[in-house]
Amino acid sequence: MNRDRPLYIDPHIHMTARTTYDYLIMRESGVVAVIEPAFWLGQPRTHVGTFQDYFSSLVGWERFRASQFGIQHYCTIGINPKEANNEALAEVVMELLPLYVCKEGVVAIGEIGYDDQTPVEDKYFRLQLELAKELDMLVLIHTPHRNKKAGTSRSMDVCIEHGLDPARVVIDHNNEETVREVLDRGFWAAFTIYPQTKMGNSRMVEIVKQYGCDRIIVDSSADWGISDPLAVPKTAQLMLDRGIPATHVRAVCYENALAAYSQSGQMQETDWLAVNAIDQRQIFNGNSVLRGQEPTVESSRECILIE
Repeated sequence: MNRDRPLYIDPHIHMTARTTYDYLIMRESGVVAVIEPAFWLGQPRTHVGTFQDYFSSLVGWERFRASQFGIQHYCTIGINPKEANNEALAEVVMELLPLYVCKEGVVAIGEIGYDDQTPVEDKYFRLQLELAKELDMLVLIHTPHRNKKAGTSRSMDVCIEHGLDPARVVIDHNNEETVREVLDRGFWAAFTIYPQTKMGNSRMVEIVKQYGCDRIIVDSSADWGISDPLAVPKTAQLMLDRGIPATHVRAVCYENALAAYSQSGQMQETDWLAVNAIDQRQIFNGNSVLRGQEPTVESSRECILIE
């Protein structure tokens, strides 16, 4: 691990929807760890088995695939609010969650919250908050794209109502309308750099200039849409170019995500600072990341010669 170059964490990215090449360019750009929240597929799941296989891949294959490029992969497990509206299916999936949320690499329950802010979404949001409280787990909140300010306030109200500590809850997809209240109430405020819809790089620079770096987190939420898996390092560079102190950039693009999610006990900086050498000859359940290519095999970069 090159300790001189900047290190980045992307604490919200849907790598299942990305190519293996993205892992390669992310590692080359300094990304050392990612967190992948459970997400929807773009079309509705229709059977509980599809959730089971998906959750299994988040704690299995995807962790392996990331490791083949020197990136540590973590995830959050939960019922996305968009899918909570299928109540018959959500009820069964709720029974699955305790089987997965305590597995290695799971740092929070999420992403949960509101989409259209329906009564059914509210029901399963609250049930998952209670599960997080019972298991003493962190929570990742998805704030709605429509009626965002009201939905964000409501999400925090419900978290407080259920007795969650704001310091153990990450509120994501913030913007200029929501950031002040989120910070004032003691929650972590995450911002998604996503083309044309959520936050742009320039707007993120202005947020950090105005509010500083305390409890602010930058992520990409890159998925199967028009999105950028290098959004975090690109935003970091733009911040530096526009005069944001390097200490603030490091905080919002690395340290704060680590501070928030290390509370889970599942994520520590030593996970990647003392990373094992890459050996792409390894396989997972009989499969590798290669399709006929020559495997990359790195010798240990921190070996000690004993004579």
